[in-house]
Amino acid sequence: MPLFLKPIFHEKVWGGSKLQQFGYHLPDEHIGECWGISAHPNGKSEILNGPYAGQTLDQVWNDHRELFGEFPSKDFPLMAKIVDAEAPLSIHVHPDDSYAYENENGQYGKSECWYIIEAEEDAEITIGTKASSREEFEQQIKEGKFQENLRKIKVKPGDFYFIPAGTIHSIGAGIMAYETMQSSDVSYRVYDYDRKLNNNEQRTLNVSKALDVMEYSSELPNIVPQNEVIENHNCTHVVSNDFFTIVKWEISGTLNYMKPREFCLISVLEGNGKIIIDGEIFEIEKGTNFVLTSEDLDSVFEGDFTLIISYI
Repeated sequence: MPLFLKPIFHEKVWGGSKLQQFGYHLPDEHIGECWGISAHPNGKSEILNGPYAGQTLDQVWNDHRELFGEFPSKDFPLMAKIVDAEAPLSIHVHPDDSYAYENENGQYGKSECWYIIEAEEDAEITIGTKASSREEFEQQIKEGKFQENLRKIKVKPGDFYFIPAGTIHSIGAGIMAYETMQSSDVSYRVYDYDRKLNNNEQRTLNVSKALDVMEYSSELPNIVPQNEVIENHNCTHVVSNDFFTIVKWEISGTLNYMKPREFCLISVLEGNGKIIIDGEIFEIEKGTNFVLTSEDLDSVFEGDFTLIISYI
């Protein structure tokens, strides 16, 4: 039986209210993130169905590892969320696994991939810097010139971008993005537009740690999604690396789905229909997030919808 999950909402100074379009009831008008699938301590998804209803994903991961093919990692390895950037996110960077393990209480580092759901005209993201070394970037910070040396990219709905750990980046205003990432909540901010929290304090910057983990490359991280048609449905293979594999499915009709690994994370970004697993029918719609487990052997999708499926 798949594990259907209750979304978790995080208020952000840059957040908005567009996540309502997924059928979510938002607790605040400045919701920046919906954690759709998460076992992270800062947001544990609650299971909505079956024998584990009411438990959190991390509990089931720890107590019933057989549902995940006895996956050897101590912690659930992936997270899926939707970001609504009414204002730009901070300019920040994430550490890799080794740095996070040593400096962030054994957490994962964070490599991530973005799928652009919505983007206003001329909306842009930041990926990388033109600085070629720590010394050069640090000097640009001191001179107040580092922002003009960041790489900006205009985006449109349907675009994918891979953000490896160590890459300075930001999502700009007017963008909604679906993120698949390592299960981590570690960010080192370099700049945050001098914004203040509700208590009138400025959000913390982490420039020293950011400089420790930043990578400097003359080229942008590059992925080239590959499209193919399977059973008359469009399948886009986005990225596959040591951290995750991501596939986008645009389904219209019936798809007999063969699960590629012991467990998969699935989010419905558009449309509605159902998934039939071992003869049992489950309705799914825009905003549904769930995990297929090792027990879910025969899966059939029926309907018209767009899915993002990720796995190790």
